[in-house]
Amino acid sequence: MTSRIDYSVWDHIEVSDDEDDTHPNIDTPSLFKWRHEARVERMDQFIKAGEDLEKGLAESKRKLTEAQKKTKNLSSSVTDDAKAELSKAQAEEKRLKKEERDWEKKLEDHRREEKKMPWSVDTLCKEGFSKSVMNVKPDVKEDTEEQKEQKHKTFVEKYEKEIKHFGMMKRWDDSQKYLSDNPHLVCEETANYLVIMCIDLEVEEKKALMEQVAHQTIVMQFVLELAKSLKVDPRGCFRQFFAKIKTADQQYQDAFNDELESFKGRVRGRAKIRIERAMKEYEEEERQKRLGPGGLDPAEVYESLPEEMQKCFDEKDIAMLQTVITKLDPTEAKVHMKRCIDSGLWVPNSRADEGDDKEEDATYEELNKEMGEQKIE
Repeated sequence: MTSRIDYSVWDHIEVSDDEDDTHPNIDTPSLFKWRHEARVERMDQFIKAGEDLEKGLAESKRKLTEAQKKTKNLSSSVTDDAKAELSKAQAEEKRLKKEERDWEKKLEDHRREEKKMPWSVDTLCKEGFSKSVMNVKPDVKEDTEEQKEQKHKTFVEKYEKEIKHFGMMKRWDDSQKYLSDNPHLVCEETANYLVIMCIDLEVEEKKALMEQVAHQTIVMQFVLELAKSLKVDPRGCFRQFFAKIKTADQQYQDAFNDELESFKGRVRGRAKIRIERAMKEYEEEERQKRLGPGGLDPAEVYESLPEEMQKCFDEKDIAMLQTVITKLDPTEAKVHMKRCIDSGLWVPNSRADEGDDKEEDATYEELNKEMGEQKIE
């Protein structure tokens, strides 16, 4: 059966970063906290870039206004000097107009990029329903992105506990009564927040809970779709959904179940992508921590060594390493030893660590001689 619900609205939703719960297969309690901090830092940088563009545009407009005034004043003068100055002023005005258009384009591109940014619990911003108390929704002026975002944040801060409670319900009658008591929850903010809950639960491998919240997500989405088709406020038609779903209308029930299974599949796929991305970010963070004083990864350097040298490091046997080095070509030996130092696999003593230049220019014989006093990590 063809899907009734347009899921594209959820294509750019990001998993929320829960600092208390982490995926059991990720071996660090700080992973999601790190991801959250990185995301916040990226958002701050993006916001600052937008502010800088707005300041640049404002300054450009100010300069253009001054140039236009100067051109106007010079236009009334008839002296040769004034005419020369007028020519320069007109050229400057033309340049500033181009500069202003460039700033406007950059700012427009920035705002367009902002609309494409992934959603998270903090940034979901789609208005759920009109504030009119009438059943039929009147035409309303579209809110700006900033207004939508602020409305969503306010809504979540105020009703997060109630949304989560609805998400855990199992019986049709209980869900209907709860929405009757809390009609303000019948909106897209609730549906979007439930989507985030589902992905979070799947990431945490709380599969049974994910499936339960997924059920309630589709309940809310079916109500919203019904309201859209009837062109009414969703708060005024959720009872019709429950009446229809509880009358055992098989076709309607099948459509609901198809949507539910499709949605759960999308949640699992999205969670898998998020986990893989988090693992890659975590692995890169750990690799950066491993880098030695010369900026090389000890694991990568170790893998590049000849097997005989690897064995020396495995057994932490300096004498064996010294023997192996003497058998290598001097140039090759020097390259391997320098890479070991830069990665931290081989830690020079204080005498060998007096300066970078000395270490860089050390001969093969000097390095080999120093090994008697070296430390293998």
